[in-house]
Amino acid sequence: MEDALLYSRLQFAFTITYHYLFPQLTMGLALIIVIYKGLYLRTNKIIYNQSARFWTKIFAINFGMAVVTGIPMEFQFGTNWARFSELTGNVIGQTLAMEGMFSFFLESSFLGLFLFGEKLLGQRLHFMTAVLIFIGSWASGYLIVATHSWMQHPVGYEILSNGKFVLTNFTELFGNPWFLPSFFHNQMASLVTTSFVIGGTGAFYLLINKHKEFGYLFLKTAVIAGVISTLSVAFPTGELLAKQVVKHQPVTFAAMEGIFHTQKGAPIALIGQPNMKQHRLDNKIIVPNALSFLTYGSWDAEIKGLNDFPKEDWPTNVPGVYYAYHIMVGLGTIFIAVMVFGVWLLWRKKLVLKRWYLWILLFGVPFPYIANITGWYTAELGRQPYLVYGLLRTTEGVSENVSAGNTLFTLLGFVGLYLILGFIMLILVGKIIHNGPSLTIKTH
Repeated sequence: MEDALLYSRLQFAFTITYHYLFPQLTMGLALIIVIYKGLYLRTNKIIYNQSARFWTKIFAINFGMAVVTGIPMEFQFGTNWARFSELTGNVIGQTLAMEGMFSFFLESSFLGLFLFGEKLLGQRLHFMTAVLIFIGSWASGYLIVATHSWMQHPVGYEILSNGKFVLTNFTELFGNPWFLPSFFHNQMASLVTTSFVIGGTGAFYLLINKHKEFGYLFLKTAVIAGVISTLSVAFPTGELLAKQVVKHQPVTFAAMEGIFHTQKGAPIALIGQPNMKQHRLDNKIIVPNALSFLTYGSWDAEIKGLNDFPKEDWPTNVPGVYYAYHIMVGLGTIFIAVMVFGVWLLWRKKLVLKRWYLWILLFGVPFPYIANITGWYTAELGRQPYLVYGLLRTTEGVSENVSAGNTLFTLLGFVGLYLILGFIMLILVGKIIHNGPSLTIKTH
């Protein structure tokens, strides 16, 4: 059963990691498409309408990939995690069903109308379809994060005599103090990814001296959206979410920061390696007292260390939590610097003149994906060894009748299939970017 648990965790980790490469772009793009379409209605400048059409093509491919890779995850709740589904289905089943029935169908239906119904609908109704795509996209994130937040900090439930969880207060589910900071942190992080993708595309066009009008527009859009989103990810959403972790999962917070021993005036470790044998950070670079101040507003505040908690409640992979968190924060800090500098260049009207900055945006495209994934790893690894924090351990949620060999076989199948799908997607998106947007509207 230990091998079956390991492979089930690896399979879900792989499928959800791959899946989340796509929604983080579609959620951000949905907002940008609404902005471009709205600007077209306001100014009647064709470049905005063509930009909206261009990014909707890439949105559609990402949306299709998200659907294809999301379905196997839903099935895994019934195959690999049947006991978890049986015990918590009365709670998480409601939000997951709402996500599928409402937001997915809203998003997919109006995406078709936006792609093919512009002439039939007229510009105002066409704009409304973009708004409804945006609502559907963000509603999907809203409901998924609501489910995730309940697993991190369960509220509004009752446990029956047979061990099943029952939702007793629907309002509490969406009033979960963990929920809104987590949701807006996630949405702003998705906008960071979108900003770099749009900025990288605009930089590419300017570097090869093609589609220059669109290149400049994409670049301008990227740095403005980027500076708003990168700063928002850190403050207030990141700070508010960190306070929830401190309050409700202090052992997770200690693992994130690499704090083994309780101390007053705790430092922030910028760099370090957790030494699990001797319970310390090796080769560390620290900022004295900074963690206490940022957490409690006092330079001498006490931060509890891992050694103050039962070892069976520690995250099962403390180094994994620590490194994932520090990669996310480190990259997020770099993103802020890049986008703030971009806005300064835009203000000085030198944005398109600094080719080295264009190269930074172009090669920076993969890194927000890494930051988003490590952010999810921080949350998921930090919640371990629980599926529902403090109530249901991961070992109690795995299916008992699914063998390790079956899970490993299907995991290898997913890896192979997803690699093929990934290559196809890259070819399709690459072709769209290579052809580029056009300032002329086809009449046939």
